[in-house]
Amino acid sequence: MPIPILSILVILAFVTTGHVKADDAPAEGIADIDTPKISEHDSREYRTLELENGLEVLLVSDPEADKAATSMNVGVGSANDPEDLDGLAHLLEHMLFLGTDDYTDPDAYQSYLSRHGGNHNAFTSTRDTNYFFDIEPDALAGALDRFSRFFIAPLFNADQLSSERSIVHSEYQSRIRDDGRRENDVLNQLLNPDNPTTGFSVGSRETLADQPEGEPSLRERVIDFYHRYYDANVMQLAIVAPQSLDELEDMVRKRFTNIADNDRERETIEEPLANKDELPRIVSMQSLRDSRSVRFLFPIPDPHEDYRTKPAAYLANLLGHEGEGSLLAALRDAGFADGLSAGVSRSDGNEALFSIDISLTPAGAEHLSRIQATLFEAIELIRKDGLEEWRYDEQAQLAEQEFRFQQHGSPLQSAMRLSMNLAYYPLEDVNYAPYRMDGYDAEQIETYLQALNPDNLIRLYSGPDVDGDQQSPWFQANYRIHEKADSSAEPLSGLSLPEPNPFIAKDMSLLDEQDDAPSLLIDEESFTLWHQAHSGFDTPKVEWRFSLQHPDAATSAREAVLARLLAGWLGDSLNETFYPARLAGQNFDPYAHSRGMTLSFSGWRDRQELVMHEALSQLVEGDIDEGSIERVRHRLEREWRNEPQDALHRQANRTLSQALIRPQWPTGDLLAASAELSAEDVREYRRHFLDNLRIESMVIGNIDEEQAARAGRLVADALEPRLEADDTPRLEPLAITSELPTLHPETTRKEHVVLRYLQGQDRSLASQAKLAVLGQLIESPFYDRLRTEQQLGYVVNAGYSPMLDAPGLSLLVQSPDTESETIQSHIDDFLDTFSDRLDSLNDEDIQAYRQAVRDRLMQRDNSLGELTNRLWYALAYGDTDFDRRERLAEQVMEVDHEALRETWESLRGDAVVSVTYDPGDTPSDVLEVVSELSPLPEGEE
Repeated sequence: MPIPILSILVILAFVTTGHVKADDAPAEGIADIDTPKISEHDSREYRTLELENGLEVLLVSDPEADKAATSMNVGVGSANDPEDLDGLAHLLEHMLFLGTDDYTDPDAYQSYLSRHGGNHNAFTSTRDTNYFFDIEPDALAGALDRFSRFFIAPLFNADQLSSERSIVHSEYQSRIRDDGRRENDVLNQLLNPDNPTTGFSVGSRETLADQPEGEPSLRERVIDFYHRYYDANVMQLAIVAPQSLDELEDMVRKRFTNIADNDRERETIEEPLANKDELPRIVSMQSLRDSRSVRFLFPIPDPHEDYRTKPAAYLANLLGHEGEGSLLAALRDAGFADGLSAGVSRSDGNEALFSIDISLTPAGAEHLSRIQATLFEAIELIRKDGLEEWRYDEQAQLAEQEFRFQQHGSPLQSAMRLSMNLAYYPLEDVNYAPYRMDGYDAEQIETYLQALNPDNLIRLYSGPDVDGDQQSPWFQANYRIHEKADSSAEPLSGLSLPEPNPFIAKDMSLLDEQDDAPSLLIDEESFTLWHQAHSGFDTPKVEWRFSLQHPDAATSAREAVLARLLAGWLGDSLNETFYPARLAGQNFDPYAHSRGMTLSFSGWRDRQELVMHEALSQLVEGDIDEGSIERVRHRLEREWRNEPQDALHRQANRTLSQALIRPQWPTGDLLAASAELSAEDVREYRRHFLDNLRIESMVIGNIDEEQAARAGRLVADALEPRLEADDTPRLEPLAITSELPTLHPETTRKEHVVLRYLQGQDRSLASQAKLAVLGQLIESPFYDRLRTEQQLGYVVNAGYSPMLDAPGLSLLVQSPDTESETIQSHIDDFLDTFSDRLDSLNDEDIQAYRQAVRDRLMQRDNSLGELTNRLWYALAYGDTDFDRRERLAEQVMEVDHEALRETWESLRGDAVVSVTYDPGDTPSDVLEVVSELSPLPEGEE
C-alpha cells in the first residue's frame, strides 16, 4: 500500500473562503489576519493571525465541539541537539511541564487538566517539538494561562532536572528492545554522520550526564538551548474550540504576545542525508522479534516543495499497489511476502528517503536478490508504461472526494494536525496542502523515478537469523554490511500496471435523512438489522456491521484459531480484488471474536453493495487454498510468538484481561492448535460455521430504509442464518477472589512491572459511576507521586479501567531498575495517603471530577465510524434503547462524597489482584489459576 507521502494528514479539494469580517482591523498585538482554504462541507469558522512577535496562530471555532484543544508546534527538534548532548531537545520538552513563574507547582498543569476532563502530551521529532492538550471548553482560559507560560517563563527547577533525566532514561530503556528503533539505529550508521538527523534523539543518563567542573551545568545548557531556539518566529499555535473566533483571538492576544521575538528562523539542513559515493549498500540486521522484512531505500530530494503536484506520491501509489499484477501480488504468489508499503520517510527539508518496505515470509528471506530484481522490474515497467495522465487524474479525483466530505476527527487531532501544517505550508494551504494535486507533470515524476536505481540504493534486511559483526551504538542491534547484491537473479513474472479503478463512486449526493436513534428494521429469530439514517457528518458514507454468531466459536483453542484462520483467509483472499476498492474509499474488514466473526463495511454509499456482494460470494463459495491459509497462519503465529517481546506494560494488561474475561485462550494453546490445522480443516470449519449462524447487524449513515433493507437482505439470503439469540454465549467478566495469587506474564523483557487492579462489587451502573469518578480523582496524584517525585519509571498511570462492563481501577508502574516489591510498597503508601486525601474532600470538591467523567462519557462522536462503533458496542451489551451512556452519566452526577468513601474502603478489600514481573519470574498458568472464578454479579440498576 502507499503510505502517506507527507507526515501530516490533512485532506484537500473543493474550497471556499474562511469566515472573518473583511472590515475588522487587527486587534492590538495582532500583525495580520488571513484565512485558509476549506472544503465546501466544512461549517467551522477559521481565522489565521500573525502576532506582532511573529507567532503564527490558527483559530477554529466549532460550535459543535464538546472539547477545546490546543497544539503548539516549535520548529526545533533532536536535529538541533549539541554534539555533546544527545537528547537535549527531548529533555527540554519534559522540563517545560514542571512549573513556570505563575504556576510553580510541578503538577499545576496536569492537575488542572485532570480536574476538567483534559488530556495532554508532547513529542520531540527531528525537526519539531509539539505540545498539545484538550479540556472542557469552559476551562480553556485557565489551561491557556498555564500552557502559555511554558513558552515565556519556565522555571527549570534544579531539583527537578535530575529526576526528569531519569525519566528520559527510563523512556529510552523501555524502548531499547523495540525493533523499529533498533532498525533506525542501524540505518543511522549507514547514512551521512554529518547530517544532524542521524543522531541519538531520545537521550540517556550517559548522554545527558552532569557537565565537567568549570563548564556550564546541564541546567545552564538546557536554559541556553531554550533561549536560543524557543522563539515566536518558529512557533505555530492552533486552537479548536466552540468559542467564537473573537473570544479565541482575545485569549491568544492576552497570553501569547510575550513569547520572545528574536527574529529566529528555522534552521535548514545542508548536509546530504546519504553519501552518494558509498552507495549502494547492502545490510542485514538481527531482529529480536520473530519477523522478517526488507527495506529498499533511495535518497531523493525532499518532495515537500512539490506538495502541490505530489510526484513522489504518484510513484508510491503505483509501487505500493496491491491489486492484480502488482509487485506485492507477484511476491505473494511466489510465497515470498505478505505485505508491502511505499512512500517517503526521513524528510529533512533538503533530502529524504523513498522507501519500499516488504514484510517477508521465511521463504522470502531466502530470495532477497530475486525480490530486488522484481522490484526493479516493476520500476522499469512504470518508467516504460506507467507515466500516464489518466492515472494522476484518478488519484487526484479520489483525494478530492475525501476532502470534499472530510471528517475532521477530534478537536485535539485537528489542532495537532493544523499546528504542524502551519509549520510547513502557507497559511492558506493548511487544510489543502497534503492532498493538493494541481496537475500532471511527467518531467517532475521522471526526476524522482531516475533516483530509483540500483546504484542509489540502501537495502536493509531485518530477521532473527542474522549473524552480525557490528553493533549499533544505542539500541545494540547486531548488523552486517555485505558486498554488492547478486545481480544475476531473475525477476518474477506476471507484473502489470493497474487498470482503471472500477470502485470509484459516482453518486456523491447527500440524502436528507436523519433519525434520532437506531431502530429495528428487520426483526427475525435468526437475523436482526438495526438502522439509523444519519446525515450529521455531511458525507454520503455508510457503515455496516454484521456479527455472524456461532455457538462454538471459542469453546476451545482449536475453534478460536479456526475462526481466526477463516476470517483471515477471507480478507487475504480478497486483497487483490479489494485493493482498488480501498483506494476508492470502500473498506472491508472481517475479524474473528469470541462469538464468531464480524464483517465490517465502511465507505461511500455508491458501489458499496458491489463490495458486499463480492465479500459474501467469497465467504460462501471462494476457494480456500493452501497458500492463503499459510500466509494467514504465518501472520497469526508470528503475532503470537512475538507477544513476549511486547512492551511489558502491555503484557501485564493482556495477562489481566486473560484472567478476568472468559473465554480467552493462552498464546501457547493457540500456537499448538494452529500447528495441527490444514486448509482442509478450515474448509470443513467453514461448512460447519455457515450451517449454524445467527446474524445481528447494524447500518448507520446516509442511507434510507429501503436501501438498507435491500442490502441487509442480500446478506441474510446469502448466509441463511438459522439459530436463535440464546444459542451463542457472551463474554463474561469474572469476579476476583482473595485466593487469586499474584500473576506473572510470559515475557522476554528485562524490566520490572506492577499492575494493581481493584475491582468493583458488581456490574451495575451505580458501581461503574462511582469507580469512574474515583479513577478521575486518582489519575493525576498517582502520576505526580510515583513518576514525577519518586521517578519509578517512564510508564506510570492510574485510572478507571473496566473489563467489559465490570468496573475497576488500575494502577501501573513499569520501571527499568526498580523491583516489583519496592514498587508495590510505593503503591501501598500512595493508597494510604490517597485515603487521607479522599477523607479531606467534600461534595463541592468532587464536582469538577464528576463533571469531567460525565463530559467524557457524553463526548461527541467525531466521525461516522466512531458513532457506529459506539452504537455497535451498546448493542453488544444488550442496550437496545441505546441510552446506556446517558443513564451512566446521570448516575455519575449523583455520586457524592460519602458514596466515594464507602466505595474506596470496599475496593481495598478482597477484590484485588496484582500482575507483576521481575526478570526470572516463572509465568503463571493463567487459565488454571482462574478456572474456579465465577462471573461478577450484574447488580441492580
